[in-house]
Amino acid sequence: MSAIRVSNASWRSRRAFLRWLTSLLALPAFPGGAGAAISVRPDNYRRALASLRPGDTLVLTAGEYSRGLPLHELVGTPDQPIVIQGPEPPARAVFVARPGSHTVSLLDSAHVVLRNLVLDGRGLPVDGVRAEGHARWAHHVTLERLTIVNHGATQQNSGVSTKCPAWGWVVRGNTIVGAGTGMYFGDSDGSDPFFDSLIEGNRIVDPVGYGIQVKHQHGRPESAPGVDRSNTVIRRNLIVKSRVAAAPEQARPNLLVGHFPLAGPGAHDRYLVHGNLLFDNPSEALFQGEGNIALYNNLMINPRGEGVRIQPHNHKPREVAVFNNTIVAAALGIEFTGGEPGYERLLEHNLVFGNPPIRGEVAGDNFTDAYDRARAGFVRLDADPARLDLTPRTPLPEPHSAIGSQWLALPGADRDYLGRLRNAQQFGACARGGAGAAACR
Repeated sequence: MSAIRVSNASWRSRRAFLRWLTSLLALPAFPGGAGAAISVRPDNYRRALASLRPGDTLVLTAGEYSRGLPLHELVGTPDQPIVIQGPEPPARAVFVARPGSHTVSLLDSAHVVLRNLVLDGRGLPVDGVRAEGHARWAHHVTLERLTIVNHGATQQNSGVSTKCPAWGWVVRGNTIVGAGTGMYFGDSDGSDPFFDSLIEGNRIVDPVGYGIQVKHQHGRPESAPGVDRSNTVIRRNLIVKSRVAAAPEQARPNLLVGHFPLAGPGAHDRYLVHGNLLFDNPSEALFQGEGNIALYNNLMINPRGEGVRIQPHNHKPREVAVFNNTIVAAALGIEFTGGEPGYERLLEHNLVFGNPPIRGEVAGDNFTDAYDRARAGFVRLDADPARLDLTPRTPLPEPHSAIGSQWLALPGADRDYLGRLRNAQQFGACARGGAGAAACR
């Protein structure tokens, strides 16, 4: 550091010098010690990023941030993550998109928490959050309470996207409106796996393409943790997709999950998809999946198209259990086809209204009826998902079959969509409640 020279010409009084020195001391020093809380503004936050250490919290004051958020080589620890957070609402820290740069850029970072930010894409062809394709990895990243808007320049622009090996993510309580794709995890060729993660409590409204897609994957990087079986959990999300696809080849489901590696590490991984509300899709099915999946306790309503397709995409369905879902579809309710031999497949205790309700190679004990009878079957079948109540209007008969204990041991499988304990075998996601019971939506 060069010496600071103070002369009589520069400082005419000791008082002036003290004022100058005091102003220097008032500038943020951006300490890097574990547990430091560092408050920054739109004009100085970039200088603080490189100094962050495990346990630090970078607190962004309200305002407009126009220079992006590069989270490059920031590595916390499981006990001391690096936290970057905006103010509690109604105050907002708003990051506005820049041409040619993804707003939040992740590169070789781990154990990082990002919360309480607004990401405004301004209609530019960029992503809101992107784990960069040239990164080695981005693992144990938490995205909480982000609001992501105006990222719909093209169907390829996403609210959240990973293009490098990514695992241990928690994506919770975020709102994404009008994106090209709401969340896109993995790469189109299966080379960048996304696994052992939680996608929970998000609201994705009016995407051009997918609400959420998890791509198929061919293998795992050597740096990934070695476990016999991990779960990627997708639960309690709302995905509403009202747009008609611009062309048939651009039609996408609300939620699609691709297969895990066919052999080696990750081959036994599975998706646990439960407690979600998937609503409306005029051009495709609400859900499509292959590989290893447990799909249960979901509400899926499509007044203009299909419900669920378990079918080959980049490979085939393997171990798949579809149970205790409520599905209402103007077209096909559930299709179950193309499974790889040698794996268990279960289709039980679903409540399905469709045309036809169920088609495919797996049979089971399900309650089915035609779509035009669905309105009479529920307390309120409404075009507004906020007004739905998919509680059966009258008691349904009990299933004759029993679901295996290995499936009922999955998280939340012994309860209905609202979290109420199931005291008996039942069809559908919603058990009938007593007077004053909460609406099932």
